[in-house]
Amino acid sequence: MSRTSNGPSKPHDEEQRLRELGYRPVLARRMGGFGNFAISFSVISILSGCMTLYGFGLGAGGPAVMLWGWAGVGLFVLCVGLALAEVTSAYPTSGALYYMADRLGGRRWGWYTGWLNLLGLLGAIAGIDYGAALFTGAFMNLQWGFEPTPEKTMLIFVVILLLHAVLNLFGVRLVSLLNSISVWWHLAGVALIVGALAIVPDHHQSPSFVFTEFVNDTGWSSPLYVAAIGLLLAQYTFSGYDASAHLSEETSNASVSAARGIVRSIWVSWIAGFVLLMGLTFAIQDYDATRATDTGVPPAQILLDGLGTDGASALLVVVIVAQLFCGNAEVAAASRMVFAFSRDGALPGSELWRKVSARTQTPVAAVWLSVVVACLLALPSLYSATAYGASRPIGWTAVIWVAFVTVLFCLPQSSPVTVDTMNYASVALAVVLILATVWWYAARRSYGTPTTAAYSDQEQAELAEGIV
Repeated sequence: MSRTSNGPSKPHDEEQRLRELGYRPVLARRMGGFGNFAISFSVISILSGCMTLYGFGLGAGGPAVMLWGWAGVGLFVLCVGLALAEVTSAYPTSGALYYMADRLGGRRWGWYTGWLNLLGLLGAIAGIDYGAALFTGAFMNLQWGFEPTPEKTMLIFVVILLLHAVLNLFGVRLVSLLNSISVWWHLAGVALIVGALAIVPDHHQSPSFVFTEFVNDTGWSSPLYVAAIGLLLAQYTFSGYDASAHLSEETSNASVSAARGIVRSIWVSWIAGFVLLMGLTFAIQDYDATRATDTGVPPAQILLDGLGTDGASALLVVVIVAQLFCGNAEVAAASRMVFAFSRDGALPGSELWRKVSARTQTPVAAVWLSVVVACLLALPSLYSATAYGASRPIGWTAVIWVAFVTVLFCLPQSSPVTVDTMNYASVALAVVLILATVWWYAARRSYGTPTTAAYSDQEQAELAEGIV
């Protein structure tokens, strides 16, 4: 039963609750309720997801699919979030999804959930920070005529990864502060972008264009298929809200705050994201020129056409900073997943990845592993831009939707399917499933989420007295 069903838990009970779940507290509980909401909101980051995949949406269904897809996907994601929040309130641990699956479905469910969740988190770091690198290249193109080649973009990407690794090494208090700033930066940024695009340009698209125009430039003939893959813009953005759960061991009153953080991050992003997409689409001056922009980033072209070079450059800085906030928050969430999974003996080299700094109470090795793997996942972008794009009633609705979007993320997005247009998400998924299966037979004896039975008699006696 959810701990919230009998009223909110007291903040000082959280360490005891963690011990009841079989873990000794080793992370610093320095994050408040707003900070917990802020990390999921920052990871969702409408100024990252919406802006990064906006160009994809222009050709995969166009305005109609982008706007109505956002509304529909947001509703289903809210159902997933409500279901996840309920379970998070009962199991507020850094392991989050895999720990919940282990407790509710058994060891194998937990094992595979953990590996898939880890792939998602590490892939998200790659996607977010590579998107920030693309926008940084677009900004440099506007300002200094910089040519954003794949090699130069990769270099920018690596620098951003290093920045996020360093920021995460200072401890969760800094992460929480940056995420709190990120919330207001995102909301003010959306208001500024939409307001400027509504007021400054002389020409705007009609409501019928914004809400009904369907565009198919994918190579696929089926409108239904095109509309389905067009939903990826929204679903890619609406991910990462489990960050609130991954940071629960560092959150005060986590049984309540983490659950609320998940739900609030979704509905606030849902509203703000719809406003952003609508503002961008109304301001399109030349549809074809926007898609074929030399900047490599269609939203940058919309800003350039509507506001001029100076206005576009200023707002691109707003977007880039928001994306940097997003990537930093995702590194925090992924590193906690690495830490938790290693704590239960699931990863090769677990003894290293679960170590926590005595000074900052941060899993330092887990942070570095997260950014290194994210860098490796982004390497295919050097030869294929498509590889980058890969990367109860409510309960049943959540399960069905998650199964549906898992298939969507693996479908090819343009036809014909070649090495350049292949959706490599399916390859990554297959590799992780094979690795997880092989490693299961090697590590299943050492892997296992704990119970208080794992403690010695002396430790249990101390536990009962609240000493451990």
